[in-house]
Amino acid sequence: MPENKDDLTISLEGRIDSNNASDVESDIFSRLEGKNASAVTLDAGALKYISSAGLRVILRLKKSCNAVKIVNVNPDIYGILEMTGFTEMLPVEKAYRNVSVEGCEEIGRGANGTIYRIDQDNVVKVYNNADALDDIKHEREVAKLALILGIPTAISYDVVKVGDSYGSVFELLNAKSFSNILSNDPDKITWCVREFVKMLHKIHDTEVPDGKLPDMRETALSWAGFMKDYLPEDAANKLYSLVEAVPYNNHMLHGDYHTKNLELQNDEVLLIDMDTLAVGHPIFELASMFNSFVGYSEYDPEVIRHFQGFDNKTGRTFWDMTLKEYLDTDDETKIRKIEDKARIIGYTRMIRRSIRRKGLETEKGRNEIELWKGELLELLGKVDTLLF
Repeated sequence: MPENKDDLTISLEGRIDSNNASDVESDIFSRLEGKNASAVTLDAGALKYISSAGLRVILRLKKSCNAVKIVNVNPDIYGILEMTGFTEMLPVEKAYRNVSVEGCEEIGRGANGTIYRIDQDNVVKVYNNADALDDIKHEREVAKLALILGIPTAISYDVVKVGDSYGSVFELLNAKSFSNILSNDPDKITWCVREFVKMLHKIHDTEVPDGKLPDMRETALSWAGFMKDYLPEDAANKLYSLVEAVPYNNHMLHGDYHTKNLELQNDEVLLIDMDTLAVGHPIFELASMFNSFVGYSEYDPEVIRHFQGFDNKTGRTFWDMTLKEYLDTDDETKIRKIEDKARIIGYTRMIRRSIRRKGLETEKGRNEIELWKGELLELLGKVDTLLF
């Protein structure tokens, strides 16, 4: 078992069972003698099998050292460690296969990552965060929760390395996003709107047990709090009060609901990109949807073509038809009033996002922020509640 003396990494090889566990243990501890080691990394890249006797060796090592972690663990070994609780007692890192997305079709993009089709049957979500394992775990857990609660969604079955980051692999057989359908067959817009809203109602009708998902109201309050440095005091205070007055709601929100995150697979509509799942009032969902179809493209109409694959006119039409279908009304006055409520949250979110991404340091960014800020201030002068 060769050792890297710089970081006290010790490799485990072959099989560790009752026949050789004591020898392996003696070897490990002899290499640590006199080194005052406080951290040990066990490299399991060449480990083929470990029995309970081998697991006890790791337990005794853990008692002797302040920090022990196991890396490059193959799926079979990881299953043993997970089943026996070792993944909760110490850091365990899987050995991940490498996947390239070079030349692959981009089928979705969200706040935390980009989804690519890597072959006919599978897609991979590549996370923006290079240290994304916790993000992947979170998304898998909430996607599983959504499925249990009756929301049809793709489930991740593998974690891979993609360049310097990580990706989560999903099976989507011959699936097409609603953005793809709208781009290639605009005549299907009525069908897309109907199915899009049907899924949206299904999401919003789903009650979530308390504590299982983040509360979107709390997130929106943090956005409103951020704006206190960028709005006149009276406007900032009103914005915060409007969000604060929205009551707790335990119904599900997707959080990033747009046509790239809805897939048609063999006549079944599936929801993807689940890391933004939350609970809250539907106004927060409508705000995010407004941004996707209208808001981000108000200054530069080409933004939506780059993001969704269709033009600004299609985005506006889709948004208008969706609001009408979702609210089940032809009353334009009612529709526009609810749109204004959504726009308040939408502009708040876009301004904050742009500022945090150094938008104030570029001419385009400053112009966008000024446009959205002007719209927001006008809306704050006439809207007295976000509820509907």
